[in-house]
Amino acid sequence: MAPPYDVLSSAEARERARGRPWSFLHVSKPEIDLDPGIDPGDPAVYARAAENLRKMIAAGVLIRDRRPHYYVYRLTWRGRAQTGLAAVASVAAYDDNRIRKHELTTPVKEDDRVRQIEAVNAETGPVMLAYPATPEIDALLAGTARAVPEVDVTADDGVRHESWVVNDDTAIRRLTEAFDALPALYIADGHHRAAAASRIARARGGRGSAAYFLAVAFPHRQMTILDYNRVLRDLNGRTPETLLASLAERFAVAPSAEPVRPDAPGVFGLCIGGKWYRLTIRPELIPNGDPIGRLPISLLSRNVLEPLFGIRDQRTDKRIDFVGGARGLEELQRRVESGEMAAAFSLFPTRMEDLMAVADAGAIMPPKSTWFEPKLADGMVSHVLD
Repeated sequence: MAPPYDVLSSAEARERARGRPWSFLHVSKPEIDLDPGIDPGDPAVYARAAENLRKMIAAGVLIRDRRPHYYVYRLTWRGRAQTGLAAVASVAAYDDNRIRKHELTTPVKEDDRVRQIEAVNAETGPVMLAYPATPEIDALLAGTARAVPEVDVTADDGVRHESWVVNDDTAIRRLTEAFDALPALYIADGHHRAAAASRIARARGGRGSAAYFLAVAFPHRQMTILDYNRVLRDLNGRTPETLLASLAERFAVAPSAEPVRPDAPGVFGLCIGGKWYRLTIRPELIPNGDPIGRLPISLLSRNVLEPLFGIRDQRTDKRIDFVGGARGLEELQRRVESGEMAAAFSLFPTRMEDLMAVADAGAIMPPKSTWFEPKLADGMVSHVLD
């Protein structure tokens, strides 16, 4: 098992896999077995991934079940557990928007996933899905998870990964019927993996195992979205004093003796000039009936980043950077106090209900709106394409 391919740099993956010949990083980050100067998109990298996967199968490190099963997958982190279903999801349902997205993908990242899947002829990293919490499904998964797990591993980041095989035909049928009856599923994490699977399915005529993609679906109430904060390299010609004066036109501004962790969507923390401030947006600036406009990042963008900093495209503007909530408020303060950044804004986390409302509206969230923890492991389950 290994962290997802996209949360480690090549150097970090090389270090973590050192002395671990069966680490799944040899499949998901195969450049670690080649010259450190190689481009991760080089064809030799994808070829090495295929070779390493074949070795794992030949050595019995990875074993393919003889017939299809579902798997219950539980993540436990910081005393909180989420229990979901590992399965393959329908590409057709994704294309028809029954499996709904909330994020744009980039061609470069999509192309990388397509090349990886085609090279190894398998999907080795699951898409994380959310389903509207359904008592019948929740009970079926909990019932299976009362047994001793087939896999029980606590990773070095403290996350416990457990898995149970669902091999009872009645349970499989009931789970299938219950999921088929849902109006929609929602992509939480893994938009590029899902988009790549759709492209591969089209290329292969939408038939066979390529008509499905690897996924783990959790009840939405059990999922954790952390804050995704912003740091800015300059004050766009302002001083801390003039910036605070401008903010006071739209926010109630109050000094804080400690780092500010927002407790509502309209509350923000600001670290600037060695001090913290609590910003509370004026209620009339929160739009009603607009699932995107009421998001914390949308409120910050429309009332701070765009009018005061001139930042209109967070994907391309080099003056802004993003800090996932797992790093804590201390990381925001460190980057400001070091002089690397001029200001930092802490945000209230996006709520699952808001994510689902955006997806239901067929809309797209601003970039870097969600940071899910804990992450699914690569190598826990894989989907071989026939």
